[in-house]
Amino acid sequence: MPTSPTVQRLLSAVHIDFAPSRRPPTLIRLISATVLAVAGSLAADAMLVVIGTAVFPSTTNYVHFRFGDYAKLTVVGVLIACAAWPIVCRITSEATWLFSRLAVLVTLVLLLPDAWLLHQHQSARAVAVLVLMHLAIAFITYFALVMGAPNRRGSASRHTQASVRA
Repeated sequence: MPTSPTVQRLLSAVHIDFAPSRRPPTLIRLISATVLAVAGSLAADAMLVVIGTAVFPSTTNYVHFRFGDYAKLTVVGVLIACAAWPIVCRITSEATWLFSRLAVLVTLVLLLPDAWLLHQHQSARAVAVLVLMHLAIAFITYFALVMGAPNRRGSASRHTQASVRA
């Protein structure tokens, strides 16, 4: 299906070439990285809440510092990122480049609710801890995936051709 020159330029600018130079991560590595990202993110969240409430005692009973409140959002966000990684690996020959930029973009978008909380006159100290939680989740998830479930050596196109012939 032909695409317009504008679409081609846009895809090229973000390195989407549908010609991965490497194979996507194995399922077991992806599952392991996902478990690590979820556990690490929840641990970082809990640690930041403990530190945040110790440094800012006025935030002790802040509603968004309840485990159930932040855990469900953390798990959903991390699972979405973990599902996105193998997709990114399949649509570009520059998976790490694209994924890093997507991680930054998504993190910035996920900071918008924090800005809304500030607009609603919620504690700036508590919101600062929430921002740190978002940043920690992004960092942990990105590195768990890129390092724990990397693209595999070998040409993805050769692998695909071999499996089609078999």
